[in-house]
Amino acid sequence: MITIRTAQPDDIEALCAMDHVAQAEAERGEFIRRAVENGECRVAAAEDGILLGYAVMDYSFFTLGFVELLYIHPAQRRRGVGAALMRHLEQDCHSEKLFTSTNLSNLPMQALLAQLGYRLSGVVHDLDEGDPELFYVKYLR
Repeated sequence: MITIRTAQPDDIEALCAMDHVAQAEAERGEFIRRAVENGECRVAAAEDGILLGYAVMDYSFFTLGFVELLYIHPAQRRRGVGAALMRHLEQDCHSEKLFTSTNLSNLPMQALLAQLGYRLSGVVHDLDEGDPELFYVKYLR
């Protein structure tokens, strides 16, 4: 069973340890710390309390819900953790629409979003060289 809860300051170290980007880039660790402190980070945990993944949602995208980051521990991918986190964020979201984005190269995330009923909303080029950012939306209400 997967439990979703608001991340606590005690989770920051474990989140950074699971996230390969945070291990390589200090900015990602700082992003995680800020998201936790601001109450914007949700974690998925196993029954034994081990963290399986996390997601960050805020309202900085035209005051609409925006999932800035969804990260699942590599050993836990394709086991429903990402879907559980996204569904939780949908329930928590205060706006009528929830947006997120992913790179064109991230086929697993695109498949997850399609499975959950998100639709392509737009494309932004030039964020990552040669890998456009695809923006998705789901109408919640």
